[in-house]
Order: sequence, then structure tokens, then C-alpha cells
Amino acid sequence: MNREEKKDRTASFMNAISNEPPLEEVLSSLHHDMVYAPDSLTSIDLFSGCGGLTLGFRMAGVRSILASDIDENCEKTFRRNFPDVPFICKDITDITPDDVRSVIGDAVPDIIIGGPPCQGFSLANKRRGKIADDPRNRLFYGFVKFVNWYSPKAFVMENVKGLLSMQGGEVIKTIVEEFSNAGEYGYHVSYRILKASDYGVPQNRERVVLIGIRKDIDAEPRFPAPLQQDHYLTVDEAISDLPQLEAGQGCEVQEYLCEPKNDYQRMMRAASRYVLNHIAMRHTPRLVERFKAIKPGQSLVDVWETHGSVKRGAPTEKSDIKFSQNNQRLHGDQPAPTIAASFQSNFIHPHLNRNFTAREGARLQSFPDDFVFEGMRTKMSWEKGLSQYQQIGNAVPVLMAKAIAECITEQLSGLCSR
Repeated sequence: MNREEKKDRTASFMNAISNEPPLEEVLSSLHHDMVYAPDSLTSIDLFSGCGGLTLGFRMAGVRSILASDIDENCEKTFRRNFPDVPFICKDITDITPDDVRSVIGDAVPDIIIGGPPCQGFSLANKRRGKIADDPRNRLFYGFVKFVNWYSPKAFVMENVKGLLSMQGGEVIKTIVEEFSNAGEYGYHVSYRILKASDYGVPQNRERVVLIGIRKDIDAEPRFPAPLQQDHYLTVDEAISDLPQLEAGQGCEVQEYLCEPKNDYQRMMRAASRYVLNHIAMRHTPRLVERFKAIKPGQSLVDVWETHGSVKRGAPTEKSDIKFSQNNQRLHGDQPAPTIAASFQSNFIHPHLNRNFTAREGARLQSFPDDFVFEGMRTKMSWEKGLSQYQQIGNAVPVLMAKAIAECITEQLSGLCSR
């Protein structure tokens, strides 16, 4: 970009913020109310995070009657976007039937959904009861206890694909066995690795999804078929209509500076008049120079000799620690790689010399622009609660969640109406 182009872009940005309405005025104008069919299926959403699964299921017509997560910033974001859904902010292992009953009374969900962390799952003691008592497994068994309490028609559990290879495949076998015997009837359980880009998400994220159908319903779980697409949605197709900010630019409320350029952008903007959560991080001149040297597909290791990190306390010496994913510039004409919780520093914008904004990350996770993220934008290691970036990276991509929900609701509606 030459000096004149940069000057024009800065002028456009200043014009975009000159007449912006106050943030609270914009937030109060957003309406997240949803009208459900009288016979709509219901869900309890555990480990909800900011609400990626919840939103996808809502888009498929499933009404959440309760959500829960331990993180206070996730609670703020969830309540902002799902004001009609009760929320319990508490460690799942401490939640009692009385806690839930005090919020939803005698209501019984049709589906329980969530993504309990299983990375530390242990089979040190293979006696079933002892496995459940292992503190490393407590979050997974917190999910199971809800299934035991309510015996829902179905459940959906999302996790990292590495779950399938943990301890030589023994962990996934144990998890399937637990669900097979859960609740009043037990469940037919299947699992599959799903790729987000197969469902219209501009990201090649892969996750393992477990689906259980209650055994008395007598049906095997089904998974959504990939969309018929002529190509996978790319990073540029997802974010190119957002204001093109330089490092340090952006404000709480901004106008769109151009019309949407494709169907995906139209869908993301359908319910939003303004751009929110779109503030570019400030970078030092040294970091900007590093970004300028990194080409699409390259990362920090490719420019290490000139722009590599230096040792703490010794600015003339290169660090011995190299991370290949640090400062990776994405290809604009390809889907993004996995947008993880650490994406604020992992990736560089395809065309600008800065990291992604929270809104750009949300677009890559298929969150629409009227979905507002609360809490601190970024965080230091000692700060409590998840940042906006971490909430976005931890979420299930919305359109993938919607595809899963549509598949399940179609199956349950057909079976349970017989």
C-alpha cells in the first residue's frame, strides 16, 4: 500500500467514526428475541461459553431453557445475546438438581448439548466408579450427570479431534460406554469428525462430535451431510467488507464503509446496522516491520534472522524458542485454519500489517455481526475471565452447530411424532 492509499484509508476510517451513535444506544437497538414454534424442541446448554452451539441450535428452532458455564465473561456475553435464557455461572460439578429446579422448575429438555473439556481424561483406574471419581474426569462426568438427571431424547457433545486417539482409543471407548448406559434407557451413540468448512464456515476447523439418541426411540444418530458448494468460503470472502483498519485503529461503534460483496457477508450483516467489536490491536513499530516481512502462508520462523523474537533482558540476542504458528499471515483466498483461543497473536491479516480484530475472528467462526462480545478485549495472564478473543476461539462455529441441530431436529421430529 502506498502513502496515498494509506492516507485515503485513514480518512475513510475517520469519516466512519465521526457521527457514530453511543455504544449503549446501539446495544439497546439490537433485538435477540426469537419466536419459536409451539412444539419446538428444547435444550440445556452446558459449558456454553459465549454461545456458539446455543446460537446454531437456536437458528435451527431449538429453544434453550438453561445454559451454564463457569466463566463470568462468557456469562456476560451469553446474557447479552440470549436475554431470554436463564444462566447458571458455576462449576458444573457443584450444580445440584435443586439449583436447576429453582430456575426451570419441572421442565425437561429434549436435548442436552455442550463441550466438556476431556483433554486430561484418565483411565488410571478402570473400574467404572473409580474413573468417575478421578478429578481429571470431573467435567465430563458433570455433563453425564445432567443426562442421568433428565434422560433427554438426545445429546450432542463436541470436543477436539485428538479425543479419538487418547490412550490408544480407550478414552473414546469409555466415553461411549458411559453414554450407552446413561439415563433411564441408555443411548445409541455415534461419533464423527466434522469439518467446519463443509457447512459454510470460512475455516478448516475439525472437531469430533458425539451424538446420542435415547435407546427407547430406536434410531441410530445421523450427522449432517456437507453442503453442496463450488468452493470453500475464504477469509477474504468472510471479512473484506469490514472497515480496513490499521494497527491501533477502531472504536466501539463503526459504520460499514461498503455494501456486502457476497451472500455470506449479507447473512452476517442481516440484523446489524453497525460494526461492533472491531478494534485493531496496537503494535510496536518493530512488530509492524516484522509483519510487513511475512508473506501469506509464512510465519515468524520464516523471517527469524531479521525479525525474530529477542531474549528477555537481552535485546541484542535472538530467543531460542520458536513457535511456527506465531504471526502466521493467512491466505486471503483460502479458508482460515483453526481459530483457537490464542488467535489474537497467532494470525496476521491477509493484507494488513496487524493481527485480526475480534469481529474478524467472529466472522471466521460464523457469528453474525449483531452478536456482541463482552468482557475485556484482550487480557493479561493474571486477569480473571476469558477475553473476547478467547471466547470466540473456544466457541463451536455457529453454522456447523446449526447444521448439526437441523439434522437432529429433523430426525427427532420424524421419530417422536409417530
